[in-house]
Amino acid sequence: MPEDRVEKLIRPHLASIQTYQPVDPPEVLAEQAGISAESVVKLNGNENPYGPSPKAAEALSRTPMHIYPDPFQRKLRASLSEYTGFPTENIIAGAGSDELIDLLFRLFIEPGDAILDCEPTFAMYAFCARIAGGELRLIQRDELFEIDVQAVRESIDDKTKIIFVSSPNNPTGNMASEDQVRALLDTGLIVVIDEAYYEFSKETVGNLVGEYDNLVVLRTMSKWAGLAGLRIGYGIMGSGLINHIIDIKQPYNVNAAAEAAAIASLEDSDYLLGNVQKIVDDRESLFQNLAAIDGIKPWPSQGNYILCQMDRPEDAQYMVDGLASRGVFVRKFDSDRLRDCFRVAIGTPDENAAFLNAVTEIAQ
Repeated sequence: MPEDRVEKLIRPHLASIQTYQPVDPPEVLAEQAGISAESVVKLNGNENPYGPSPKAAEALSRTPMHIYPDPFQRKLRASLSEYTGFPTENIIAGAGSDELIDLLFRLFIEPGDAILDCEPTFAMYAFCARIAGGELRLIQRDELFEIDVQAVRESIDDKTKIIFVSSPNNPTGNMASEDQVRALLDTGLIVVIDEAYYEFSKETVGNLVGEYDNLVVLRTMSKWAGLAGLRIGYGIMGSGLINHIIDIKQPYNVNAAAEAAAIASLEDSDYLLGNVQKIVDDRESLFQNLAAIDGIKPWPSQGNYILCQMDRPEDAQYMVDGLASRGVFVRKFDSDRLRDCFRVAIGTPDENAAFLNAVTEIAQ
């Protein structure tokens, strides 16, 4: 079959879709910088620099790989219930919270339905909206990156289905207040609060799940538990919505390795939360050091990262390129609001020192 005939069979809105821009692994970054993978200072993915619990690796070694995992995630959901304090019937796990975002689009969005996205924010919401053929309505945050609740409400019509809010917001680091979330929930639309960085902020609106059946709270094991490579996240929401997601998800969506590592991590949460506290302490120290450098404005953050704003877009690009040439990799964004910014994840003390030394040298 000629290639053009194959192209004509592809759904039109997917044929030239704007794809999500992921981060490259250390070996690719090393090749770009002309250094060894071991020398890469990778601070562009908001990953946990301390890695997973040793008990997670032990659990993997005992996991039978030839047996399908539990499609109803009974043991995992029970462990998540014990950790979070929410009933098992209000919890569902996914192959990363990204899968749950995709499942929410599958459940609610038909082509032409509208999605409200408060940008700048995590690009996955817009990516999934484009795949679903939804109408993406971007609501700009204010000059302090706060949600403009009034603008959100004014953008709602009979086509609108879902509102997405990241809290702490990635990449700006600020929280959505409970009053803001309540105002959004009172619209009656599905409101998704992405709490991927909950353990670093210790603030949640999960307490509202029993009050609002249109609230979905998403969390992940990637950041605080160091399981980014295994893809495991979960959602907290009303039991009715949970049942609909169970009906449409892939039967074995959480693989056996991810499930075993997640359960072991939850049993070793004290160890992992100790590492979270190290990251929070180092975040505050790095913030103060960055604030002392002329030409850089760090934004206060409740995540495991800091958004750094510079005077001009070209200054930010110069800094990012200069860091990369020294083997230090941070995240640059294409969003108009963030062209003069870059985001740095909090690393180990040695990684933070390497980043800070390089920034200071480039900024001179």
